[in-house]
Amino acid sequence: MRKFLFASFLLVLSTQLLNAQKPSKPTASEIYAKLEKLNFLGSALYVAAHPDDENTRLISYLANDVKANTAYLSLTRGDGGQNLVGPEIRELLGVIRTQELLAARRTDGGQQLFTRANDFGYSKHPDETLAIWNEKEVLGDVVRAIRKFKPDVIVNRFDHRSPGSTHGHHTSSAMLSFEAFDLVGNAGKYPETASEFGVWQPKRLLFNTSWWFYGSREKFEKADKSNLITVETGNYYPSLGLSNGEIASLSRSMHKSQGFGSTGSRGSDSEYMEFLKGDFPKNNDLFFGINTTWSRLEGGAAIGVILEEAEKTFDFEDPSKSIPQLVKAYKLIETLPESNWKQLKSKEIIQLISDCAGLYLEAVADAQSSTPKGSIKVTVEAINRSNSDIKLNSISSPIITFPAQLVATPLTNNKNVSMESVEGTFSANTYSTPYWLNEKGTLGMYKVDNPAFIGLPEVDFQFPINFNLSINDTEITIVRNIVYKFNDPVKGEVYRPFEVLPEVTSSIPEKVLIFATSEAKQIPVKIRAGRDNITGTVTLQHPQGWVVTPEQHTFSLQRLGEEQTLFFTVQPPSNQSEGELKPMVNIGDKAYDKELITIDYDHIPYQSVLLPSEAKVVRLNIQKKGENIGYIDGAGDAIPESLKQIGYKVTTILPSEITETYLKQFDAVVVGIRAYNTVPELAFTQTTLNNYVENGGTLLLQYNTSHRLVTDDLAPYTLKLSRDRVTDEHSEVKILDPKNPVINFPNKITQSDFDGWVQERGLYFPEEWASEFTPILGMHDKGASQTKGSLLVANYGKGHYIYTGLSFFRELPAGVPGAYRLFANLLSIGK
Repeated sequence: MRKFLFASFLLVLSTQLLNAQKPSKPTASEIYAKLEKLNFLGSALYVAAHPDDENTRLISYLANDVKANTAYLSLTRGDGGQNLVGPEIRELLGVIRTQELLAARRTDGGQQLFTRANDFGYSKHPDETLAIWNEKEVLGDVVRAIRKFKPDVIVNRFDHRSPGSTHGHHTSSAMLSFEAFDLVGNAGKYPETASEFGVWQPKRLLFNTSWWFYGSREKFEKADKSNLITVETGNYYPSLGLSNGEIASLSRSMHKSQGFGSTGSRGSDSEYMEFLKGDFPKNNDLFFGINTTWSRLEGGAAIGVILEEAEKTFDFEDPSKSIPQLVKAYKLIETLPESNWKQLKSKEIIQLISDCAGLYLEAVADAQSSTPKGSIKVTVEAINRSNSDIKLNSISSPIITFPAQLVATPLTNNKNVSMESVEGTFSANTYSTPYWLNEKGTLGMYKVDNPAFIGLPEVDFQFPINFNLSINDTEITIVRNIVYKFNDPVKGEVYRPFEVLPEVTSSIPEKVLIFATSEAKQIPVKIRAGRDNITGTVTLQHPQGWVVTPEQHTFSLQRLGEEQTLFFTVQPPSNQSEGELKPMVNIGDKAYDKELITIDYDHIPYQSVLLPSEAKVVRLNIQKKGENIGYIDGAGDAIPESLKQIGYKVTTILPSEITETYLKQFDAVVVGIRAYNTVPELAFTQTTLNNYVENGGTLLLQYNTSHRLVTDDLAPYTLKLSRDRVTDEHSEVKILDPKNPVINFPNKITQSDFDGWVQERGLYFPEEWASEFTPILGMHDKGASQTKGSLLVANYGKGHYIYTGLSFFRELPAGVPGAYRLFANLLSIGK
């Protein structure tokens, strides 16, 4: 066994070559598009606040029509939104949306960048946004992104002059970009990044406007457009078989957790950019006055001549005929002075040479994961699918040693060369997990200790294999990351990243444990082995006043991935109390306190996330009436599990089961969040639900968005939703009807029950309602008028109808005591 270190070899993959993706296998038309892009030396940066804010039509236009090096800078990862594909929210949703953005950029041809700003939820004003974010640091991240990416053109998605008229994050993104435009050329501003990347001055700053920002299409038609640049974004690309609008819709549809599936558009279409700063472009040319040819670089003109000829003579039936020209250009690129363009174009041309040769280079591990100081065995495959003169001189790696006899191998046309490494051990200083979750941040900012990581969509803790080749007698090294793959009987070949994970991880399955009485509960702790043959002990840290027995458990696991569940008896105090339970696993003199969470959806790469292993425990003084609750699932939330914690029996109701006879068994029926946006069948069931209420039932509808409703008839009386919300979770709540049963029975609700709420009070409150409704609560954000639509209760026949925009879907999973008490009252009404 050989030992080797690779902690220092942290190589960041481009967003086009994620390690969990299948190897790139471009068509001749796609190779030609890459060649065209190689000949364009201009860059554009699109700036907005969240995943889905980006205009994929314009990004696709810049990347595929103009051929510009294009990136989207999203200030946040979208952690504060909702999730239509699963139960993940907050940090885990941010991981999903990061990968959805990367999938979108792989589709439209752009790159993806971020800042450290955390999406803390909807904000009504940039003053609030920038107070919760660290304004100086986020501005510094924007400056870093511009200096590092060096865009010629910057395009803002939002208007920096509109504070208070839209999402505060949106306006803030434009304000920060507007300010950064004047800072990036000043070495005295944020000197660290000026020293690292150099100063830079973009040519112009634009605002991607549209009729929407003018209030109506009619107003836009009448507006003075002398300061606008118009570009055609509806072009058709014969080599790709797609229009720009179709590519844009495919990209947009990658935002699946937000339900942003988009239908492709065909035909002429336009985008408008308002000029803000810099040099005004002529002829509606975003790159007017910018040298985008190879002559832009000192010594680059000769390269341009070679590559222009390669473009003219490209053979779609045999792209390998371009290799001699590409190799010649590559050698000249390597002699250029160091610059951002040299680095970028060197990577591009190496990939293009590989594509033209049909080179397939891969290194596959025999297991998906290992531990620090673990062992792996790697199988390497190399095949040249062209008549080009290519030799595999050697394979090298900072982590694997290959047999000496498997070197200097000619790669003849379509002859597979496969080899297996010796087994080796290695050492790592870190684990494979999203880098921005390594340390606990603040409400508004992620903490990133390594400055080199700031702005990256992800850091791939690489395990590189260097394929040292001779191509036309020119030495070229192509790096591939070790991957893991297996055959699924349905999906076929499935790729996953090779990862370094802890020797052992632990988890408490329920993240919030509610003790409605002083009775003890058996709490399971799952232990998972990260390697073979592991033994140790587990203790359960707990808040003062709580009693846990036994003091520790021992465990023994024989195989990697094996799990064992241990049970601790947890006795709560008699009075209301809350805190954290934290498993601590000890193996020898090492302690482990992380939980391994996997995210596995077909539209994004498989993700492993390490978070602190813990669960919130709450001793709650709560009363409830009724027992059987029916739940109609909406867009996904954890409220059914939360209700079970306080003793309710919860049954999921399928849309096909919504009949008067079936509903009679339930004391109350709860409709999940956004159900009237996402469950088409509800368009035909409201009469049945109303009859259930009329006959004595309780129906509780949680929030829906005001657009894309499957029906406008949400209630037995008039009820009109709006976009009204209260975003400050600390805002004062006024009880408008103190004598109402939902405030008094079976729990007395007071101001203290609104303490400790998270992210917001609520969203999409109704703005109009019939007189039969009684508003229960009043609340407002700073500087705003009071809204009364957060909780509406109406009698209907013998029963009760309730509509609430309060964010119970966030508060109950967060273990907020007052939210549980209020929700229990809503379910107990009429009992």
